[in-house]
Amino acid sequence: MQNITSNIIFTTGLVMGFLSLHSILDLKLSAELLMRDARHRSRIRDLQHEHPGEKSSGDNSSQTVRVLCWIMTGPKYLESRTRHIKNTWAKRCDVVLYMSSVETDFPTVGLNVSEGRENLYWKTIRAFQYIYEHHLDDADWFIKADDDTFVVMENLRYVLSKYDPEKPLYLGRRFTPFIKQGYMSGGAGYVLSKEALRRFIKGFDTGECTHFSTIEDMALGKCMETMKVEPADSRDVKGRQTFHPYPPDYYLLRQLPRPRPWYLIYDHYTPVEGPGCCSDLVVSFHYIHADQMYALEYLTYHLRAYGYKYRFDPDKKMDVNTTDVYVKHLSAR
Repeated sequence: MQNITSNIIFTTGLVMGFLSLHSILDLKLSAELLMRDARHRSRIRDLQHEHPGEKSSGDNSSQTVRVLCWIMTGPKYLESRTRHIKNTWAKRCDVVLYMSSVETDFPTVGLNVSEGRENLYWKTIRAFQYIYEHHLDDADWFIKADDDTFVVMENLRYVLSKYDPEKPLYLGRRFTPFIKQGYMSGGAGYVLSKEALRRFIKGFDTGECTHFSTIEDMALGKCMETMKVEPADSRDVKGRQTFHPYPPDYYLLRQLPRPRPWYLIYDHYTPVEGPGCCSDLVVSFHYIHADQMYALEYLTYHLRAYGYKYRFDPDKKMDVNTTDVYVKHLSAR
């Protein structure tokens, strides 16, 4: 009887020990799996919030968009302006060229054009001719920006991903006067598709386009119209602007109902003042000083609100009546 009791106690202890060991191993395995899952989620977050100089993960469709950036600059602005573009957003371009009147080891491309506002359109013509000759196959889209323009390249690629670069298109902040179909603001930056670039070059080869004005953006817009290059809509699904010819504070501050201020009078689409002015996926701001370049870089790629759930869906289709949006904006004030 005593032997039976001992055997039962021994067997019970053995079973209990086995179950305890099994539970401990399960807990350890579960903890390792949880840690691995946490590391995996952390890695995904890191990929979603790349830092300056790294490729952003983004949408696969927009990652196939190749963009050449050329920066309009000059010798006296290389250190005070252009270097800060080189240190921030320009590193996200597929190809970046700094166009100047002379060649330097910055490096800049010397266009053999004199400096001065009266020569901006000549510089633009020569820049696009140089790109056509040397870099046509290196990109699908070609953006011109000033040396005080800040550009969010990921957002630009997203906007461009909706369009075919083999169609004659150009995009930017569309202005209304002087040209029948309008033209794109030079300061906000404008983008030519590959086919638009081909037609621009052809226009000057055939004499259909000429240097008829020193106003660079308007003159280029006239050539685009002549060569049947269509202005594409760069606004988001809510009708909010993505390209901006002035800094953020010109647009974001709420205002009492008033006539259009001087910096909005050329806008093709009815403007909105206040937070509804600008897309969540802004592409550009102009007249950005060097210190503001780094501030915008930080706000764009680093600052996050912990726990905030992002609600805007840039791919959601909706009908936008710009006039109605503006009226509702005014009535909500």
